[in-house]
Amino acid sequence: MDASAIADRRRLRRKLAFWRIGAALLLVAAGLLLYRLLAPEAALDRSVPHIARVEITGLIQDDKELLDRLKSIAEADRVKALVVSISSPGGTTYGGERIFKAIRAVAEKKPVVSDVRTLAASAGYMIASAGDTIIAGETSITGSIGVIFQYPQAKDLLDKIGVSLEEIKSAPLKAEPSPFHPASEEAKAMIRAMVMDSYDWFVDIVAERRKLPRDEVLKLANGAIFTGRQARDAKLVDTLGGEEAIRAYLTSRGIDGKLAIVDWEAPRSGSPFGIPGAVSTVLRLLGYENLLPSGDLGRGVTEKLFLDGLISVWQVGHE
Repeated sequence: MDASAIADRRRLRRKLAFWRIGAALLLVAAGLLLYRLLAPEAALDRSVPHIARVEITGLIQDDKELLDRLKSIAEADRVKALVVSISSPGGTTYGGERIFKAIRAVAEKKPVVSDVRTLAASAGYMIASAGDTIIAGETSITGSIGVIFQYPQAKDLLDKIGVSLEEIKSAPLKAEPSPFHPASEEAKAMIRAMVMDSYDWFVDIVAERRKLPRDEVLKLANGAIFTGRQARDAKLVDTLGGEEAIRAYLTSRGIDGKLAIVDWEAPRSGSPFGIPGAVSTVLRLLGYENLLPSGDLGRGVTEKLFLDGLISVWQVGHE
């Protein structure tokens, strides 16, 4: 191949690279424009009177962003009511406690409806009880009122591989229970006292919020789960239904039932129109996806695999 042909090919490659980069930048610009036109739609809806909706899904933990969002809803004059849609098996007792109190703070200023979806058990039901009324599906799963403390026991495994742990501690109950030896009766009594104290607090909440005698709540608070129909009969929920039932209740509280329901969602850090997403898009369009790290840029850390402290969670297959 002569020199002129090589030069022509190089010029062609430069032109192709130029147009590829230009097309990629144009696509990113168009995406940003589209995002600015469409993404603020929810924000625009928030500028007029509306009903806010917050979805609580998955394992419940101490969630500062959610607490801040609920506080903003409580203080927003344009928000006339709140719908809390719950699909959760529960989570940490402390996380449920903080969210419960945040929802009650909203309820002091405007009506709150708890919308039980597929599952709202344990700490999920704790949160639901914070609403002024609880609406569930006929086949929703709820209940599982109780508290549990779990810890692993690895002594038998360590014995098999010939590993032992020696310890010197200031008092017998320090760092108990331990995964390296069976808990003493004294340690078990300590943990049980802590569990029962949190359990009593949970039972008192249900009795107060559902206006039921404590003895009646204790009969229901044995960890059992209920369908929506069973929960209604046991007075753990008020109504069976969906959006129509939610709007009917809010109308009874003096709220315009025709107001739009606007989702107040958590900020999306992984938006394809943000800077990290735009960089990822450009690199992929230019054929340099191999330069991307595993996972998208800007992706947040994953949820913790283990829950710390006392938990109130319904676990399939566990007693």
